[in-house]
Amino acid sequence: MNSIAVAAIALLLVSFSHALGDDAAPPNTPAWLPIACRMNIPTTITTFWDAFCAEVGEDCSARFFEAFHFDDNERDANALADLVLAGVKRATASLVWSFEHAGRSLPKPGALSVVTYWDGKPACVIETLEVEVLPFEQVSAEFAASEGEGDGSLAYWRRVHWAYFGRECARVGREPSQVMPVACERFSVIHRASA
Repeated sequence: MNSIAVAAIALLLVSFSHALGDDAAPPNTPAWLPIACRMNIPTTITTFWDAFCAEVGEDCSARFFEAFHFDDNERDANALADLVLAGVKRATASLVWSFEHAGRSLPKPGALSVVTYWDGKPACVIETLEVEVLPFEQVSAEFAASEGEGDGSLAYWRRVHWAYFGRECARVGREPSQVMPVACERFSVIHRASA
């Protein structure tokens, strides 16, 4: 869909929204942005997202990728979010098969995501710097260290990610292997939740 078609759809949505009396647009925001671009922002993070956009001086919603917590349990999800905030965790690894199973593409450089705690409370906005897909067995010690988990070693990374990816494989109907595709994403924190 080209940009003219997107703008036309946005205008129709805004017209329909205004006809219904929807006044949800933040102050001083062009009326079409909240409808056209913010439809993919989860309502649980809109206040946080609006504060971020106000801080940077523009609506970055077109670059929004996802809101997520790390791992599949509360203890680790919260600990990993804290490592990101501390500047220790600057990368993450995801099983490509999980994205494929969900019908989603991988993040691209410039994508913005909201890291949350297990309970959905926003911790920060991260910007994807790069994503490289590698077989599990080819993830480097340098990348493992940039994930900032455990003792930072490749041995630790392989042990905990083999376990996690094994659970993900079971969820998506795959068998874990040394050559399963891993999305190695590097990111930077560009906005933090206020205390």
